Amino acid sequence: MRQVNSVLFLTNDEALWQHWSHQNSVTYLPARGRGMEDLLRWKQQHRELVVMDSALALWNHPQWVQAVKGMKVVVASPRPVDSEGQAVLALGARAYIHAYSSSALLEQVLEHVASGQVWVGESLLSRLLSDVTRHLEIRTGWESNLTSREIEVAQRASLGHSNQLIAQDLGITERTVRAHLQAIFEKLGVTDRLMLALKVHGIS
Repeated sequence: MRQVNSVLFLTNDEALWQHWSHQNSVTYLPARGRGMEDLLRWKQQHRELVVMDSALALWNHPQWVQAVKGMKVVVASPRPVDSEGQAVLALGARAYIHAYSSSALLEQVLEHVASGQVWVGESLLSRLLSDVTRHLEIRTGWESNLTSREIEVAQRASLGHSNQLIAQDLGITERTVRAHLQAIFEKLGVTDRLMLALKVHGIS
């Protein structure tokens, strides 16, 4: 039987709260909060999972750094912007998503974050990887167990290229790219593109 985790949803927007509170999930139990006091109270109760409406902009609060230490905070925006996502991740958030994401996607994100990982959308991931790798050179040695095609896919993915762009570059389908990436992740012992980029560039 799966463990049920309580999740604090922070927002002053009633429509957004209705969307969140009606999530069809047997794994995550929603609780309502409105601001920093609720976030700090949640932390004092030794609870970790939080979804925060970006409109609250609590990362500008003087207690933010103390509040999110050891917490797993998902920032949700009705109008996601990559620059905002990059900023909140740098300030301690673990994920940046669309506020009105589907139940299935929100549950996937919460599961990802609860396990200690970071979750971002594809466009923001591409931006982050481009920033990480701009001044780094691809190292050697990581590719010893990969096929030549897997190496080509891994190199492009580590630079932030989308599946569509990789498929176009290599003359293969996006489905084939996804299959190659799954094999690459398994062979290199990584779980996402960010970890792959760090591996390819010799950071991890």
